[in-house]
Amino acid sequence: MENKPGIKLFKTKHRDSECIAIQFKYDQQLVQLARGISGSRWSQSKRVWYIKNSTGNLSSIYRTFKGRAQIEARDGLIMPHDNWEISLISRRKLSNRQVEILNGFYKYLQGKRYSKSTVETYSYLVADFVSFYFDKPVESMSNRDVEQFIESVYIAKNYSISTQRQFISALKLFRVYFPESAIDDLALTRPNKSRKLPTVLSKEEVINIIRFTKNLKHRAVLALIYSCGLRISELIALELRHIDIDRRQVLVKNAKGRKDRMVILAEGFLPLLQNYLTTYQPKHYFVEGANGGMYSAGSVRKFLKRSCRDAGVTKTVTPHTLRHSYATHLLENGIDLRYIQSLLGHAKPETTMIYTHVSKKDLLNIESPLDTALKELGQPGHSAQKVIISGK
Repeated sequence: MENKPGIKLFKTKHRDSECIAIQFKYDQQLVQLARGISGSRWSQSKRVWYIKNSTGNLSSIYRTFKGRAQIEARDGLIMPHDNWEISLISRRKLSNRQVEILNGFYKYLQGKRYSKSTVETYSYLVADFVSFYFDKPVESMSNRDVEQFIESVYIAKNYSISTQRQFISALKLFRVYFPESAIDDLALTRPNKSRKLPTVLSKEEVINIIRFTKNLKHRAVLALIYSCGLRISELIALELRHIDIDRRQVLVKNAKGRKDRMVILAEGFLPLLQNYLTTYQPKHYFVEGANGGMYSAGSVRKFLKRSCRDAGVTKTVTPHTLRHSYATHLLENGIDLRYIQSLLGHAKPETTMIYTHVSKKDLLNIESPLDTALKELGQPGHSAQKVIISGK
């Protein structure tokens, strides 16, 4: 039997955030796999790969190294496997009745055709809640139990608002599946989302980032993300057969929400595209790893950061920043929000509306009261015809 390399998973801290450390002896294949996990980073000081501790990331680690390495999980990390619901139960302190209910909920979510990530995340979140009250029948759990769980776990451990919103969403579905509980789903409220405006680059900054990207493949990747407004997951999953050069269209297949959409291929991108395809000759995907197959999202983030540094861009830039910039620049060019919504693949117009808050087109038409005051004071006949505020 082939001996597989071993990796160890344990909890670690990075900038006050709880992370999962991925440790193994140097192996080029394992390095490529670790780099390919979305959100993973290398710690030079600790000599480990690390990623934010979450159920979704734990699942990503499992799917990445499944069949390629022996995984040893420590510090209470619970690894999923193909019979996930069995693993979930066997590693938790739960009664047989709770085991039965949770397994049923897992299969219920699968039957509703939720994505694999959603099924696993929602199941983990509800299992955490149920196991917190392992000595209490699920039928008697109430809204006060939910509140105390949030106070004791989510607030005490400083979980993000988005994770708490996911938990409430999962609990609402659990209530539909298991109406025998004393939880009133109408009383379950999600905390408001953080309303942070996205970082947007100027057009000059985007072009400079692309220009200062020396590697041809890297330059083609960044140019395509910006010119089509792609998500990083859409970029690395893009197949060559879905690029129609003659019609200048790209078919984005099975994107977020299991939706397909068409986007426009920029005419200015075509010479770079032809140069890239001729030079690298990818076989299946638009961009491929060293040994074929999907490219690493972590690699894109890494060379984008380097390109920003070379271009003198000091803003915090991620691949999604290029997508935000694409949408904002379309709006500033006078494109209707309905078309932008379609190009981005947003399900709701409210999601696209955020770009109206960062677009400078209309803001530049608004005159500051400081400018108005200076102009009025500088009018002929006014007692203070020459007003200067830049110096004495």
